[in-house]
Amino acid sequence: MKKVMLVLLVISLVISMVGPLGAAEKRGKLFNVRSSDISSEGVEVIRPWKTILLDKEYRGAWLVAGDLTGDGQPEIVCTRSLMEDGDNHYTASAVVHRLDGSVLWKWGNPEGRRESLGSDIACQIYDWDGDGKNEVIVSAKQDNKTWLVELEGSTGKEKRRFEIPEKSADCIVFCNLSGGKRAREVLVKTRYTQIWAYSYEGKQLWTIKMPGGYKTAHQPRPMDIDGDGKDELMAGYSLLNADGTVRWTLGSEDDSRFGGHLDCGRLYQKEKTLEETRIIMTFCGGNRIASVDGKGKMIWSIAGEGLHYESVDIGKVCAKERGEQLVVDIPYAKWGECPIQVISGDGVILGEILTEYSRFHRLIDWTGDAVEEIIIGQDHCMFDGQGRKIGVFDMPVPEGVKAPSTTEESIICAMGDMSGDGVADIIYYTNPGTVVYIYKNTKGKPSRKVPLGMGVNFTLY
Repeated sequence: MKKVMLVLLVISLVISMVGPLGAAEKRGKLFNVRSSDISSEGVEVIRPWKTILLDKEYRGAWLVAGDLTGDGQPEIVCTRSLMEDGDNHYTASAVVHRLDGSVLWKWGNPEGRRESLGSDIACQIYDWDGDGKNEVIVSAKQDNKTWLVELEGSTGKEKRRFEIPEKSADCIVFCNLSGGKRAREVLVKTRYTQIWAYSYEGKQLWTIKMPGGYKTAHQPRPMDIDGDGKDELMAGYSLLNADGTVRWTLGSEDDSRFGGHLDCGRLYQKEKTLEETRIIMTFCGGNRIASVDGKGKMIWSIAGEGLHYESVDIGKVCAKERGEQLVVDIPYAKWGECPIQVISGDGVILGEILTEYSRFHRLIDWTGDAVEEIIIGQDHCMFDGQGRKIGVFDMPVPEGVKAPSTTEESIICAMGDMSGDGVADIIYYTNPGTVVYIYKNTKGKPSRKVPLGMGVNFTLY
């Protein structure tokens, strides 16, 4: 009897230390590496498939890509911004480059406008009217008024415009608020305080200020969590219904209150019940990353001083781990010690890569094995889910062009199908905007989920 009791005691102690049986991720970090400490000798050097030198007069650092001519190949739209009163900005100009570097069209006035980037700019590519041809939509300030302007994708000619409130030019988000077959409604917002929803025709549907009493997210995130065909909106620390009413506010049922604002909201898993659904949130000023269910109940969080979690990628990164993982940056640490963390869906830190600057990163299946690699912006390299550096992206500097800085944020990465084969490719570009590098993915598998170009509602958050 004593032996049985001893065995039970040991089992109890083991469970108390490692958690529920079968939670393999509870064993701790799989890797902890510093990018600059790992030699690139013997690591694959990936050469650019296309190198595009941006138009000197119009170039800028906000880039979106999509097929504007209907030929099955994407073009690149590059913009400059007009800055007013600190964080208020408007799209000032745009230039469209074909992949051979030639200019398709130009719009606006770039003179004296901002080339560098400190946030998203209100410029997106989308087939808004559903005629099979993409438009370029921008928020601009002209004649002392703020406008949502729709430009013909192939020519840059203005198709139409409608007036929107002053300073509501922080970003543009297309969403489905009416339950139709496609997203026809659009959201515009100020930097941190107010959101407006409009129909395709330009009719204001609703507006909300400081949702739930908190600042807005940088980009409200559409997500149909209840399957009714209409998008709910992760607007900040509140989830909104399609009619703009508050569905829930994080912390409204307990004493938890969070400073700052929502940097990033992503639907991690959509299940049959809202209790099983999971949304990932990062808290600017709140030093936290959290998972909440579809009713706003916090499931887990990681918090601490200086943990300024920002952007989240979701994908299968660690082949032997359960489900998909989160890849998230903590960018405002000491230069050279900015972490990118790999976190399990249950909130356990599986791995960490210290980078020069971690702000920009993407996930891509570069090897064709259905496991995704981590693409890092400033370090312009690739890591696998075991913390091994497996690729370095060559960024040859064209003659007469200043090389990107290695001591300040200057290299951004993005992804999308840039060759028309249905496979995700990698895009690197400099901040301020000067050169765009495209790296063709030759081993990845085609997927219907991969957009031609960077897709609609592109964001750096």
